[in-house]
Amino acid sequence: MHQEFHRIKRLPPYVFAEVNRLKAEARAKGHDIIDLGMGNPDLPTPQHIIDKLVETISKPRVHRYSASKGIPGLRKAQAAYYQRRFGVKLDPETQVVATLGSKEGFANMAQAITAPGDVILVPNPTYPIHEFGFLLSGAAIRHLPAGTGEDFLRAVDRACKHTIPKPLALVLSYPSNPTAMTADLDFYKEAVELAKRLDLIVLSDVAYAEIYFDDNPPPSVLQVPGAMERTVEFTSLSKTYNMPGWRMGFAVGNQHLIAALARIKSYLDYGAFTPIQVAAAAALNGPQDCVDEIRETYRKRRDCLVEHFGRAGWQVASPPATMFCWTPVPEPFKELGSVEFAKLLIEKADVAVSPGLGFGEYGEGFVRIALVENEHRIRQAARNIKKFLSQSETTHNVIPIPQKASR
Repeated sequence: MHQEFHRIKRLPPYVFAEVNRLKAEARAKGHDIIDLGMGNPDLPTPQHIIDKLVETISKPRVHRYSASKGIPGLRKAQAAYYQRRFGVKLDPETQVVATLGSKEGFANMAQAITAPGDVILVPNPTYPIHEFGFLLSGAAIRHLPAGTGEDFLRAVDRACKHTIPKPLALVLSYPSNPTAMTADLDFYKEAVELAKRLDLIVLSDVAYAEIYFDDNPPPSVLQVPGAMERTVEFTSLSKTYNMPGWRMGFAVGNQHLIAALARIKSYLDYGAFTPIQVAAAAALNGPQDCVDEIRETYRKRRDCLVEHFGRAGWQVASPPATMFCWTPVPEPFKELGSVEFAKLLIEKADVAVSPGLGFGEYGEGFVRIALVENEHRIRQAARNIKKFLSQSETTHNVIPIPQKASR
C-alpha cells in the first residue's frame, strides 16, 4: 500500500529526526553524548507523590475505568491551586478538565473547536503542538513573530484585518518553550482587550508557570477581568513536580469551551489511571517545598551553563524562566543553519541540542538547550564545546557547509 493519507501529508518532515539519528548512532559507537536536547526532566518525582501512588494502587477498585474529565478530587485540587496561586476562582465541575498532559489537552481542544479551513493565530517559534494540533484538525495557521509587546499585539490586529476567513483563536504561551519569553499582567490585559474586540478565543499554555527565576511569578491570563469569557488555559505537572511520564495536565477556563473539550475526550479516553490522578491531587494539595527545590535546581543549572558555556566561547542568554536556554548559533556557524549545527555538535563535541528550526521557521539561527543534566555534566559539555570551538578556529573554520541545509 502506497496511499498517502491526507492528515499525514499535512505534517512536515520531522526536523529533529536527523539529530536523533546521529545521537543514537554516536551512542551505539560508545560515545558519551551529553543530551541537552529534549526537555525531559532527569530529577526524581517527590517521594510523597510516589507514596500516594503506591498506597492507592493496591486498592482493587482503582483498577477499573476512570473518569475522562478527571476524578472530582483532582479537579477540586486544580481549582484550589488556581485560587491559591493566581487568585482565580474556578468551578471544578464545569471549568476544569484533567488531561493526559497539556499536549494532549491542546490537541483535543483543537479538535473540539476547529472546522476545516478555520484560521488560528500562532506565535513562531513555539512548542510544536500549538501549530500541529490545529493542522491535524484541518485548520490553517497564520504565524506571528513571537513576542510580548506592542509589536506582537499589532501583528494580531493586522492579521485579523487581512485574513479571510477571520481567525478563530489566538495561542499564547508564557513562559515560552522554546524562547523562555515571559509576559506580565499588563500584556495579558491588552491581549484580552484585543481578543474581545476581535472576537478571538484565547488558548493559553502556562506549563512552565512554576519554573521561574526572579521574584515575580508568571501570571495567568485568567487573572484579567473578562478573560474567562473567551479563554482556556493549559497547565501540566510534568515540570512542576518532575512527573513527565505520568502524563497529567489540565485545561481550565470558559465553561462552554471546557464542555466542548470534555465531550471530545469522552469519545477518546477514559482518563488517566486512577492512582495517577490520586497522586496528582496529592501533589497539588501537599507540601510545595519540593517545587521550590526543583526551581532552585534549574536556577543553579542555568547559572552553571551560562557561565561555563560563556567561558568556552559561546555566549548564552540567561533565561528568566523555563528549563531552557534559547540562544543564537555561534557566529562562525550561522551559515550552517540550526539543524546542521546541532548535528555538528553531536559529531564533534558529543553534545546534543535542539535546532531552532524545529519550533518554527522564525526559530532558524537559534538552538534550544535544555537544563536536563547535572552541573558536572554541564561543565563537561562546556569543556567539549570549548575544544570544538578552538579546533574550528585553528582550522580557520574549515567546516563543510552543505549546499542546502537540511530542513
